[in-house]
Amino acid sequence: MESIPVPPEAGPPPLPPPEKEEVLSEFLTEVKEIETRDSVLTPKQQIDRLLRPGSTYFNLNPFEVLQIEPDAPIDAAKKMYRRLSILVHPDKNQDDSERAQKAFEIVNKSWKCLENEESRAKCMEVIEEAKGRTDLMISEKRKKLKREGKDPTVDEDDPVKYKHSVYVMTMKLFADLERKKRNLEVRTMEETKRKREQEIEEEEKVHLEKEWQKNFEESRQNRVDSWKAFQAGSSKKEHKAKKFKSFKPPKHKAETR
Repeated sequence: MESIPVPPEAGPPPLPPPEKEEVLSEFLTEVKEIETRDSVLTPKQQIDRLLRPGSTYFNLNPFEVLQIEPDAPIDAAKKMYRRLSILVHPDKNQDDSERAQKAFEIVNKSWKCLENEESRAKCMEVIEEAKGRTDLMISEKRKKLKREGKDPTVDEDDPVKYKHSVYVMTMKLFADLERKKRNLEVRTMEETKRKREQEIEEEEKVHLEKEWQKNFEESRQNRVDSWKAFQAGSSKKEHKAKKFKSFKPPKHKAETR
């Protein structure tokens, strides 16, 4: 999770030598306490945080939105959700209700994601993959330094920098998943549109065939009647022709006085 900016006077002390595990543990605890103390912030600061430049990708990570560690229990996530939802609720920020509504929806969406066991498990898979990729990246950097005959110490040996590297990798993986999701949605919409156009074409074809059949049936009787009339007309002509051929003019008689 991205560290919350803290005032200079409240900043953490310099990182102690790695070999002093007890001192390091105390240092990390102090850092965590500072983050916890400043994690709530003011309503305006929370709204600004949730709508900051790049928030489209930052807010893909529900742990980042709710400002909790991925391994935090679900009760902690629920508690933080309630706290943030109250802070950014539009009713509590009527002077900036439009932005507050957007921030509230982001918080609510993140909680719904973590509340659901299946979606939460998928988020944890992203976190684990981010750690695995970060560890692999560190291993490759060490190998390269050794091949070059250099000190294999890397920046990520610093726990804070290691955590930041995991955070960056986590953001990248969430962004990759979102891009794949959107691409899939686009392909699905295009496929749905193509199928619908094909269905409309088929429906139009069936409609035209039905119309043709209907017109054909309706015009059949006219064709039959026309044919009968034609046949009847032909018969009359033949009959007249026969009568004409069989007609014999009367014999000429001499005129008598």
